[in-house]
Amino acid sequence: MLFALVLLVGCKGEEKQQLDLHDWQPINVTVTAYNSLPRQTTALNANIAAWGDTLKPGMKTIAVSRDLMRKGLKYNTMVRIDTFPDTFLVKDKMHFRHRNKIDVYMGVNKRKAKEWGKKKLTIFYLKEKDSSLLSAALK
Repeated sequence: MLFALVLLVGCKGEEKQQLDLHDWQPINVTVTAYNSLPRQTTALNANIAAWGDTLKPGMKTIAVSRDLMRKGLKYNTMVRIDTFPDTFLVKDKMHFRHRNKIDVYMGVNKRKAKEWGKKKLTIFYLKEKDSSLLSAALK
């Protein structure tokens, strides 16, 4: 019984340490919406995102401008958008001409995407901390 309690406490400590490896970073961006429709892409299959993921209506996915990728919003980064209760994943990237911008995936609902329009919002992305700094702090 005592061993199980020690193991449980030890696991909780490890879980907290893993969670501490990340910080939510705020950044102000322009937010628009996009769909997976053939007329909105040059790809043969409009449902295939830049890294090869298949997009399906209802997915909580965003596309990011490439300058944001250099800031840490890379493939599969978790993102919270100021006006949404959900967490999104970076699954697509935008054309080189876009700067400081994200697109929220809205399936095939073109009307919903148009109604969204263009907004300036704060997003928060989960940025991984440098684990070597954490190791040094624990010594």
